[in-house]
Amino acid sequence: MPILNVKVSGTRSNATTNAISDMLIDLTHRILGKDPAVTAIAIDYVDPRDWTAGGKTLAEQGKSSIYLDIKITDETNTKSEKAAFIEATFQGFAALLGNLHEESYIYVQDVRAAAYGYGGKTQEWRYQRAG
Repeated sequence: MPILNVKVSGTRSNATTNAISDMLIDLTHRILGKDPAVTAIAIDYVDPRDWTAGGKTLAEQGKSSIYLDIKITDETNTKSEKAAFIEATFQGFAALLGNLHEESYIYVQDVRAAAYGYGGKTQEWRYQRAG
């Protein structure tokens, strides 16, 4: 049940949105073991003229960039799984967008089960009823 918030440089298109969504669903399922049926993704597009890295806009540099913030329930993934996810996600965006700036960030947040949930129920509530 992760929630992924993505900022991506560029102009919105259905093809790009679908490609990003498909890639992230695959990686969260394959690497982190998350259920695609309860994975949510929100994508915001930012004009490269409005995104700076190293004091210059991405437009000036001819680069693309992303910022991804994914929230997962604490203690459900190992350090190695999170590192593999970060690496695969960076490579996936580099392939999708091309010329990805090194200053593209992926932030995996481990959120306490009692403080995180969906459908009005915490993950802790779900865990207690599952076992």
